[in-house]
Amino acid sequence: MNVHVALYAGLSRYLPPGAQNRKGTIDAPDGATVLDVKRQLGMPDDLPGILLLNGKQAAPDTVMREGDTLAIFPPLAGGGPTRVVTASDPAPWERRT
Repeated sequence: MNVHVALYAGLSRYLPPGAQNRKGTIDAPDGATVLDVKRQLGMPDDLPGILLLNGKQAAPDTVMREGDTLAIFPPLAGGGPTRVVTASDPAPWERRT
């Protein structure tokens, strides 16, 4: 079955041959899941990303159908704790350790 893939930012290196403008089409086996398609593209299983199937968030075990579009975005922001900075905080070069 033919499925469309759209890979953004640094993920575009996994696009199939002939892809243009971050989008391509691959021939996947019937019953292939989102994870199967990621593997077919050569993407590591543990590579983080946001998975959208036809514009809706999808799990890796979601079964794809003929003509579906899988879009994968890399994580959009880091996950560290946030720190609120106020006007009374010293500038970084004024902080003492």
